[in-house]
Amino acid sequence: MKVVEIYRYPVKSLRGHAVPSAEIETMGMEGDRRWMVVDKDGQFLTIRQIPAMTTIDVEHLGTGIVLKHAKHGSHIVEAPGRGAALRNVKIWKDIVAARAADPAAGAYLSAILGRPVDLVYFDDPTNRPVDPEFGQPGDYVSFADGFPLLVTTTGSLDHLNSHLASPVEMARFRPNIVLDAMDAWPEDSWKTIRVGPVFMRIAKPCARCVITTRDPLSGEQPDPREPLRTLGRLHRFAKGGIIFGQNAIPNNNGTISIGDAVEIIEAGTSNLM
Repeated sequence: MKVVEIYRYPVKSLRGHAVPSAEIETMGMEGDRRWMVVDKDGQFLTIRQIPAMTTIDVEHLGTGIVLKHAKHGSHIVEAPGRGAALRNVKIWKDIVAARAADPAAGAYLSAILGRPVDLVYFDDPTNRPVDPEFGQPGDYVSFADGFPLLVTTTGSLDHLNSHLASPVEMARFRPNIVLDAMDAWPEDSWKTIRVGPVFMRIAKPCARCVITTRDPLSGEQPDPREPLRTLGRLHRFAKGGIIFGQNAIPNNNGTISIGDAVEIIEAGTSNLM
């Protein structure tokens, strides 16, 4: 196997981009989901509540980002420094201290999304531990749903698409790393893999939600049932969740690139059982 696609999502639930290579840190891909849109109470917002979030493009600049929208132009946001105000924000069950971004960024996003929102920045790599049921002491994650990386395979997507009247693209599932496995669902049995120079543990199957029914660029919903309905018939967790992809935790830092070889270090029984 080898790496065939790599994706970065600088702002949670805004548009992501394919990249030729990426620096992997132990809490995830460098620059991936380090920013998040929240309401005035600090509650995180996603495509689930606001499909229009997919219409906002993001360019990663290293020290900041550029937000772009077809009707609202662009807005540069610099990463807030240590002197910037801290505020508590909520992502799922976690309360996380985040740096408040320039209020102008919140105003720009509010005009597009039609409600008052703010932009916050994750600057402390030890701020949010991974769920100890699936991670180890010293495992951390930024504003991703729960784990540093999401790994998917082309074989699994091909299998799903072979059962769909209208095939879907991998971008529907918002992965970080896509591998060119030929068979369907081999990732369910992986325990440890090496991607280029980076070793990573497969932590937990990724349960899917309504976001997969929306076009990743427009936010439109061509069919509110698909691909979830078909995926639910093909690939479910024993406890009921509809699964596509596996959450992963890196053991070390390193740069991965498209074309990098992938080695299965340890495998076992399916983690869907």
